[in-house]
Amino acid sequence: MSNERNEPRARLTAGTSFDDTSHLKQERAIRTRGTILNAAAAAFATEGFPQVTIKAIADGADLTKGAVYFHFPNKEALAVAVLEEFYRRMQEAVNGALEHGDPASPSTFVEVVRRLARAFHKDIFIHAGARLQIERPYIKAELPVPYVGTLDVLTELLEKCRKAGSLPEDTNPEAMARALGAAVFGAQHMSWVLNNREDVVERVEEIIDAFVPLR
Repeated sequence: MSNERNEPRARLTAGTSFDDTSHLKQERAIRTRGTILNAAAAAFATEGFPQVTIKAIADGADLTKGAVYFHFPNKEALAVAVLEEFYRRMQEAVNGALEHGDPASPSTFVEVVRRLARAFHKDIFIHAGARLQIERPYIKAELPVPYVGTLDVLTELLEKCRKAGSLPEDTNPEAMARALGAAVFGAQHMSWVLNNREDVVERVEEIIDAFVPLR
């Protein structure tokens, strides 16, 4: 008797289809997260971490504060996410040069530096990441260690150039990479302070011209 009562319910369950909208919700969540990160990058780049509020980021994203908190528990988490994207884009700029050039050629090294300069000129995530690195003492979170990845790539390229005979045998690739890295990152900072990075590409070209062996 009990089985007969349960049978119609079983048939209804088995034959009823449900719209699976989970993938749509996931896509919407990804888009919302991206919108929040774009707003956070713009806010951090223009105002700086200490001054930015979650409300300002929510307003910039045209969302509620609750929507921001749903994806990021606090402002520190947003800073970490923006910095992670900063490093991803820096790596993307480097990879673009390495994919099309001979790693033992000085022209490839120069192209890496030029691509970094162009990224500093126009990419809001690069602007935000550069500023957040300066403001690290204000961000109470574990952040990626700055510069290391870029310096490793520059060192490796210079070592390949030295081995190929494009640089003097007594060249110290690691020291040269540090000097060039400091010059490039310093140039973008000065360009930011003095000219809102409008002339950063030209300032980096001056650095390239100064290192005659790399022409």
